[in-house]
Amino acid sequence: MKKYSVEKLRNIGIMAHIDAGKTTTTERILFYTGKVHRVGEVDEGSATMDWMEQEKERGITITSAATTCIWKDTQINIIDTPGHVDFTVEVERSLMVLDGAIIIFSAVEGVEPQSETVWRQANKYNTPRISFINKMDRMGADFYRTVKMMEERLSANPLLLQIPLGKEENFEGVIDLVRMKAVKWYEERWGIDYFEEDIPENYVDKAHHYYELLIERICDLDENITKKYIEEESITEDEIIRVIRKGTIEDTIHPVLCGAAFRNKGVQKLLDAVIDFLPSPLDIPPIEGTNPVTGKIEKRLAQIDEPFSAVVFKIATDFHVGKVAFVRVYSGEIEEGKAVYNSNIKKHERVNRILHMHANKRSQIHSVSCGNIATFVGLKESRTGHTLSTLKHPILFKTPTFPEPVISVAIEPTSQKDSEKLDTTLKKLRDEDPTFEVKYDEETGQTIISGMGELHLDVLLNRMIREFGVKAHVGNPQVAYKETIRKPQTAEERFVKQTGGKGQYAHVKIQIEPHERGKGFIFENNLRQGVIPKEFIPAIRAGIVEAMENGVLIGFPVVDIKATLLDGSYHPVDSSDIAFKRASSIAFYKATEAASPILLEPIMELEIVALDSYIGEIMKDIQSRRARVLGMRHREGNRIIEAFVPLSEMFGYATTLRSLSQGRAVYSMQFHKYDFVPEELQETLLKKLRGY
Repeated sequence: MKKYSVEKLRNIGIMAHIDAGKTTTTERILFYTGKVHRVGEVDEGSATMDWMEQEKERGITITSAATTCIWKDTQINIIDTPGHVDFTVEVERSLMVLDGAIIIFSAVEGVEPQSETVWRQANKYNTPRISFINKMDRMGADFYRTVKMMEERLSANPLLLQIPLGKEENFEGVIDLVRMKAVKWYEERWGIDYFEEDIPENYVDKAHHYYELLIERICDLDENITKKYIEEESITEDEIIRVIRKGTIEDTIHPVLCGAAFRNKGVQKLLDAVIDFLPSPLDIPPIEGTNPVTGKIEKRLAQIDEPFSAVVFKIATDFHVGKVAFVRVYSGEIEEGKAVYNSNIKKHERVNRILHMHANKRSQIHSVSCGNIATFVGLKESRTGHTLSTLKHPILFKTPTFPEPVISVAIEPTSQKDSEKLDTTLKKLRDEDPTFEVKYDEETGQTIISGMGELHLDVLLNRMIREFGVKAHVGNPQVAYKETIRKPQTAEERFVKQTGGKGQYAHVKIQIEPHERGKGFIFENNLRQGVIPKEFIPAIRAGIVEAMENGVLIGFPVVDIKATLLDGSYHPVDSSDIAFKRASSIAFYKATEAASPILLEPIMELEIVALDSYIGEIMKDIQSRRARVLGMRHREGNRIIEAFVPLSEMFGYATTLRSLSQGRAVYSMQFHKYDFVPEELQETLLKKLRGY
């Protein structure tokens, strides 16, 4: 494969709400760039990027897939990400390493809940993006309404580079506002060929109106354009592209294009926009990290003569080559067979082989350099988010945080023979997916697995059976509750143990108090100097953190607490880390029991789309599920209900909604936050959880 210079690279992700046409658009990109020679279809289960059996069966993307294609002498590394909220971690870890993104919206549904999620994720990483309003050929398609929704629901700054030429069954093509030409595709040739012509007379006024808006908007970005505009000088196409590129990379504007990917219209122009407006690795600021030896902040430039540095953004199991690590190289170059230094675990690992991935297909390459994405074989202990560098020039990049699981099930092997196989499989799945948790409950002797939703766990359990050949008994889904406190409380513990010889002694007094929801744990040391030697303070903190893993109500993790060390004492001979850790754990339990402990439950953001005739029954049902309805709005003959609802009330909801609407309503749900379980329900819930 030809090596491209860094300025000729684009690392992009393709993201959207489920069913917006993301994978279909990706398939067309691969077809028009010559990466594949026939168009795969999601509905037929033949999509190249949806290669897993479950993806083909369910018609959805489950795992992010990477590929590379060439367009106009530029290498585009693409990551196609899932649209379902249960697999949002795939979007999160892809955005860690991407330089730009295409966000796809359906012209029929507009901005949907997962559209908002991926947009917020892109905001979090300051990812430059262009938007593609897809499905312009579908009944109910409305380009301008979707743009308005982008402004209202995403606080986006859309810049129209195209407007549609017709809509629904009369959608012919687009009007390119930069070139002021109409663009149409030959449908009988799979849209491979397209042509430009003068703008139809009935669209001339509309095109000039939106061209003027485009120029006015880019005047805000460039003084020279402003000067030319005021003096009524002609502004060239190259000047417009240059300014739009600058604004896109700075994330101050969001270019908008449109088309109908399934009908093979608009995709080549979308590829042109990727080249013209999204950044190369040279266009983004150098990545910063910490030197683990000196503690100083250092930068790595996207240059081949810089020290090697890279980030592992995904771990996967490949049944042909074993464990593989998807890696983005930020600086320097690495050859196969060379050792790399993992700064997170402070260990060397060897890169036995380097692969280029095309979905589940692979080709071996001998080296990979800055700006590129590749797959390493041989990294045994590296995990998602780990930094790779060299021992001579170590660096540690910021480690990402991922959402916590909200649903759990108990799992146990069907036989003793399957026990070890189950443990091995769960470890592999845990290595792959940072939102999948595995815990062993010592009281019940059960293994508890946790994930982001029913679909997430269902897919993982299905993989265990199909891919790993593990048979297991699985319990009913359970909500992943948490615990917290409602008032401040102080507790004291003197831990003394004497069994002959050296004893154990520790004395602590701590205060705990509620902390802001979602802000986690804070530890503060308010001791007078010399009361307890400072070398024991980390053990005191560690004891509290360990105690927080199992709350006093039912054993769920305790969250959102501030703990303050107020007083204590020590013995010059008998005090130890173990003693102080034990004392602080006991003190924490005492304080928590007296601090009005309460359960927290996951609250989901719910959106239901249904015909007016079904709204009454649907509303009655969700209100019986403790939903807090935020509002209703109209869209093309449908009503959209928006609400917050406890996850515990939503198991099996798909079946209920199907029954209430004769299968004509749809819903989507995503995690919003943890909130208090109502006091009147807590006692009943605790009895149920305890098995009374």
